[in-house]
Amino acid sequence: MDLNLFTRYDTMQWHIAPTGAMRVPAVIYADEPLMRAMDHKVYEQITNVAGLPGIVGAAYAMPDAHWGYGFPIGGVAAFDPDEGGVISAGGVGFDISCGVRTLHTGLDAAQIKPLKERIADALYHTVPAGLGSTGHIHLTTPQMDAMLKGGAEWAVRRGYGTAEDLERTEEHGCMAGAEPGEVSDKAKKRQQDEMGTLGSGNHYLELQRVAEVYDSAIADAYGLVLDEVVVSIHCGSRGLGHQIGTEFLKRMAISASQYGIRLPDRELACAPLNSPVGKAYLGAMRAGINCALANRQIITHLTREAFARVIPDAQLTLLYDVSHNTCKLEEHVTDGQPRRLFVHRKGATRAFGPGHPDVPAALRDAGQPVLIGGSMGTCSYILAGTDASETLAFSSACHGAGRAMSRRQATRQWRGRSLVDELAQRGILIRSPSMRGVAEEAPGAYKDVSAVVDAAHQAGLARKVARLEPLACIKG
Repeated sequence: MDLNLFTRYDTMQWHIAPTGAMRVPAVIYADEPLMRAMDHKVYEQITNVAGLPGIVGAAYAMPDAHWGYGFPIGGVAAFDPDEGGVISAGGVGFDISCGVRTLHTGLDAAQIKPLKERIADALYHTVPAGLGSTGHIHLTTPQMDAMLKGGAEWAVRRGYGTAEDLERTEEHGCMAGAEPGEVSDKAKKRQQDEMGTLGSGNHYLELQRVAEVYDSAIADAYGLVLDEVVVSIHCGSRGLGHQIGTEFLKRMAISASQYGIRLPDRELACAPLNSPVGKAYLGAMRAGINCALANRQIITHLTREAFARVIPDAQLTLLYDVSHNTCKLEEHVTDGQPRRLFVHRKGATRAFGPGHPDVPAALRDAGQPVLIGGSMGTCSYILAGTDASETLAFSSACHGAGRAMSRRQATRQWRGRSLVDELAQRGILIRSPSMRGVAEEAPGAYKDVSAVVDAAHQAGLARKVARLEPLACIKG
């Protein structure tokens, strides 16, 4: 990326003043090496976002930003519905409410080491993974609608977990305002056999060791102990979310001119929040969020079952579950006044600071956990939301490493079997139904997650708490 396009405010803030159709500035948070490595499309997309109707403050991009559909992945933008603000399906993404949840095991690495292969195999054979993967749960139409309305609460009522899980889940496991009737029959059909499955792409179920603690006070509040083994689950709303995104992008593109919206890019299709199309998408998207929450809750239950077969007395408790492809109505202070805004976070994680009422009571003093997944074979991180993030980017942070090359490029450079063998030499077990899928997710196909996390930490978006090293990874 050409850095001459920006005004550098400090080591981590790069600003673009409003020009042309831009209504607000655009801001990218990253250090200089990350900025130089970003594709120019990030510049184009974030400035396009800054021109959407009703946008407030600025259009933001996180340190892991890269080219996406309409919005850059790592993009954050807030819109005021009372000022003609819009909602964009491309600003949420196709995998609605894709997110990460992390579970404590109460076991340390020494206890796990002799059982690691058995645990990896148990997880692989218990949690379906891969393109088009299906599980043992089949939902009827009434059950599907109940799931889309109830989210993880629905799953817990059906025996997939506990009430304590809901306390540690965003929105307490159920996104209000979901409208299953706005979800097409085709989307529902795609999902009826996919609950409790990981899917493909960068999704994973990973056994990890707490390798380093940066902030002992927050780590204590989160219950993280050096050398403890945790389990992280990364997945979303599967085929249902993708279908919702596909259908509403078309509807928004067709209706844009009706609302007087001129699109700089068809992929940035949007609709006024108060319009029939905007309201319909909100209802469908919220149902997609509930689908993802229910999916991760069921996978949590299956993970506990797999552990119990190997270590009968293991107790897996939830640290937190956070999403990173959403649009949510939140209160934020702009120009000294609290306003109710719809915040798009595409490939970006909510990062509420200490004392925020939406953070679970047990974690509130420390701030919201921000779970950052690495790429296959690399470390992951747990961060905490900060007070500063509110004014920096509507309480948002990065979500992962961010791709450095396409999946097609990755398969030209790596072979799945070689990667599995190479990682095994490092003590990292990989279980996957697809060697092509492994090649697509090669560690070298992603940015350096440590550099991304360091940039988020130094920018004040979130505070580093702990680093997690992979022990075994179940991949789609």
